[in-house]
Amino acid sequence: MPYVGTDGTVRKRKAAMTRREQDAGRSAPIRSICVFCGSQEGRRPAYRAAAATLGRQAAARGVTIVYGGGSIGLMGVMARAALAEGGTVVGIIPELLDRLEVGLKTVSEFVLVPDMHSRKAEMFRRADAFVVLPGGLGTLDEFVEMTTWAQLGIHAKPILLVNLEGFFTPLLAYLEHASAEGFIAPRHLRLFTPVADIDTLWARLDP
Repeated sequence: MPYVGTDGTVRKRKAAMTRREQDAGRSAPIRSICVFCGSQEGRRPAYRAAAATLGRQAAARGVTIVYGGGSIGLMGVMARAALAEGGTVVGIIPELLDRLEVGLKTVSEFVLVPDMHSRKAEMFRRADAFVVLPGGLGTLDEFVEMTTWAQLGIHAKPILLVNLEGFFTPLLAYLEHASAEGFIAPRHLRLFTPVADIDTLWARLDP
């Protein structure tokens, strides 16, 4: 995990090194994306279609997908679409969720970790950018944590929120409200980028 140290001095030194390394790599091409998305498919066909499109297009671009390792919901749709086109997919899943979400063992690399904290740390380590598709509480948790880490200066990796058919519009309204009420600095609303669809996503990620 970032910022691990035995005292404040060590933490500050590691933080500075991380910041310099990240700033130097801002313009580097994106070779891997961590995708947060639902273990359900949702009510609208557009959600499934977008997950499949993301998987296919990542494969075509040679971009590795890092995701939560499940075989069901939008996770499974995206992973199978990428694999069908010869893409590289890394699934990272805790032992508990492997049983609940039925881990997709046919991915390029299947990583079984002991708990949710280990999962997030490994996903973070392997990703050049984060992509958020529609999902439930787990997806929301992952988006908020990666954005909070960016707020704290732990990373400067792109975070893209794919607002398919306005799915995330209520969330964006809440964040604007929290900012207006003095709980979120306006500059921190720029730590992530809302995009309308998968094509716009790639336009934002391409150097």
